[in-house]
Amino acid sequence: MTNPTNRRSFLTAAGVAAAFPTIVPARALGREGAAAPSERIGLGVIGYGPRCAYDLGPMLDQPDVRCVAVCDVQAKRRDAAKKRVDDHDGDSACVALHDFRELLDRKDVDAVLIATGDRWHAHASILAARAGKDVYSEKPCGLTIDLCRKLADVVKETGRVFQAGTQRRSVPNFQYAVNLARTGGLGKLKAVYASVYTPSIVSQWLPTQPTPPKDEIDWDLWLGPVSWRPYNEGYVQGNWRGQYDFDSGARLLDWGAHTVDLCQWAADADASGPISFEPSETRIVGKYASGVELVIDFIKDPFGDRSPNWITALGTCPVRFVGEDGWIETGDNGSAEVQPEGLKAGLKDLPTVAHNSGLDVGAHARNWLDCIKSREKPAANAEVMRNSHSACHAAAASWILGRKLDFDPATGTITNDEEADGLRSRPFRAKWNV
Repeated sequence: MTNPTNRRSFLTAAGVAAAFPTIVPARALGREGAAAPSERIGLGVIGYGPRCAYDLGPMLDQPDVRCVAVCDVQAKRRDAAKKRVDDHDGDSACVALHDFRELLDRKDVDAVLIATGDRWHAHASILAARAGKDVYSEKPCGLTIDLCRKLADVVKETGRVFQAGTQRRSVPNFQYAVNLARTGGLGKLKAVYASVYTPSIVSQWLPTQPTPPKDEIDWDLWLGPVSWRPYNEGYVQGNWRGQYDFDSGARLLDWGAHTVDLCQWAADADASGPISFEPSETRIVGKYASGVELVIDFIKDPFGDRSPNWITALGTCPVRFVGEDGWIETGDNGSAEVQPEGLKAGLKDLPTVAHNSGLDVGAHARNWLDCIKSREKPAANAEVMRNSHSACHAAAASWILGRKLDFDPATGTITNDEEADGLRSRPFRAKWNV
């Protein structure tokens, strides 16, 4: 009777087990507003850091989502991710994994949230789609034009539902501004303005430090597809940003993945992009075939005073759309400024959804989850991502080389400059070729 299996068999046979029922959280049974298990989307999380912590909260709160597995190459982070999920669900069912490929092999994972560093977004998304998982990928979704196009191709080939984490497409004030531009409310559209960090590139490695044990931090897997370099704890603490190997488009995509994306939408260019880019000291000017200008404006202090070109009070990631009859500017504080005065009437009905409230991600995630069920394309689908990200990368290439480039958005090629066209791709470690 000391064998647990035999004791359990004995109690069941004796009818005793019924007197000691297993305690199952009501959420797991489809109560308390949660979906029944048969209707639930099994979520896997790849990469748990500050951004993932922000994304995951609103996703866990969706009634038809159950996070079944989390993964990170850093032990502290995967333990924190499991605790976050277990505390939310009131049990210990979430599995913590070290290698994301184990997560992709799981049959109970229907969809994945990918919130690693930039270097992993495209590769993990491609492998996830090929494993039959629907994908929500944080931005930037690929380090190069070629990777963004490859990701879009794989999503189409596999029939997966892909959502880029450009959540401002699901925020009311940005939607209102875009709609005003697209429907003629500003008159004939003349220019769209995207704010971005002032571009920069860092190529010097941080000093070499002893590599931690693999079960503490798997440095080789942390690096993933990018070129090997010696370990430094600064990288895993977030100081990979700005490093050319790890970052996207000279940091232009940090905001540009959002702001250029919104300008693409406003210019009715989701299926295409600008056909040329010309850099200067303070901005890059793109031109659409329609004649509309895309002005990518550099901001030296993204979280401080951004005058005279932008209305600082409107918050981070501002965009401006200018037509022959008026203009509108909006940002992350949820409001907008618009001229002429007659256009302001529509602003009073806008719900307030400020950035960092969590509601922006919640709406964007809800759009993705609904599309997982309907198999329709979400707001920031793979084709939308491919074209807006490619525009950012081509603009960055013009800044890096300091000259005007002609771009073919249909093929993703730079047509007038062989050296610049070489920036469409990068070499990656052979074992991670996708």
